[in-house]
Amino acid sequence: MIFIAVKFTVLVAERDNWLPAVEEFTVATRSEPGNLFFDWSYSVENPNQFVLLEAFASAEAGEEHVKSAHFQAAIKTMSSLVAEIPEIINVEVPGEGWSRMAEVTPVNR
Repeated sequence: MIFIAVKFTVLVAERDNWLPAVEEFTVATRSEPGNLFFDWSYSVENPNQFVLLEAFASAEAGEEHVKSAHFQAAIKTMSSLVAEIPEIINVEVPGEGWSRMAEVTPVNR
C-alpha cells in the first residue's frame, strides 16, 4: 500500500474556498480503482492548514492517480490557493488499509 500524508497551508482569504475547490478532485480520486481512502481534515492548531490522508493499493495505482486529468487539474487549482509549498510523506507500507489500534478499546458503561 502507498500511504501519503500532505499538509496544505492555504491563503487566509481562501480557507473557506479550499474544500469546495477540491471537491471534484476528491470525488474523482475516491472513485479510482486503486484508491483505498482519500480523507481531508484540518489542523486544530492552524485552521488554514488542511491535511490529506490518502492511500493506494499499489505503486502502479499511485502512478495512475498522478497521471489522471483530475490530478493535473487539481494541481492548478491548489497552486492558486496555497500560501506555501505543501509538506508530504509518501511511503510504501504493508497492509491494505486501516488496522485496529490494540491499546484503546471502548469502556462499557
